[in-house]
Amino acid sequence: MSWAAGPLGEAVSARRSLADDEVFAEVFDAYFGEIHGYVAQRLGPDSAEDVVADVFLVAFRKRAVYDPDRASVRAWLYGIATKLVGKHRRLEARTLRALGRHGPDADAPGPEDRVTVRVSAQSLRPELAAALAQLDQRDRDVVLLVALAGLSHQEIGTALGIPYGTVGSRLNRARKKLRGALGGTNPMHVLEEADRG
Repeated sequence: MSWAAGPLGEAVSARRSLADDEVFAEVFDAYFGEIHGYVAQRLGPDSAEDVVADVFLVAFRKRAVYDPDRASVRAWLYGIATKLVGKHRRLEARTLRALGRHGPDADAPGPEDRVTVRVSAQSLRPELAAALAQLDQRDRDVVLLVALAGLSHQEIGTALGIPYGTVGSRLNRARKKLRGALGGTNPMHVLEEADRG
């Protein structure tokens, strides 16, 4: 079975994958790289392996209660990942503060050693990393789900179990704080520059 394109195809594929232990591997294959990239960006590559393993373990155990009418598989997995990252929030804040003080790690693995991701935490400008560390965890979750995972407001709301309007409020608040910390620079432009760099 291959993953069908589009929301309807994904819902049909998800129902089969989540209902069949053997077919669940397709969920893993389809989303591992993306979820790993997101978690690695938030916690660093050393912690990512364990956390991502936990994400898929939780998804496997909860596959019977997954409702494709409520959330896409992608949003559901990002929700699980964000909750598990939240359990590691002190590590994330320490990582961001260290990046803020010292900048990117010169010994960080090269592109050939990394899972393809949109933005690497190790390539963030130190000022942005320090500003992200100062955000409230809930605001940081929302801004990083937009910046690192490319989720829509609706997907973020579903993933975090919060209303659509709350996503917008948290994102707006986070962007204002980041813009202030970056001297008026749009934080999303900084993230885009890091992506190209």
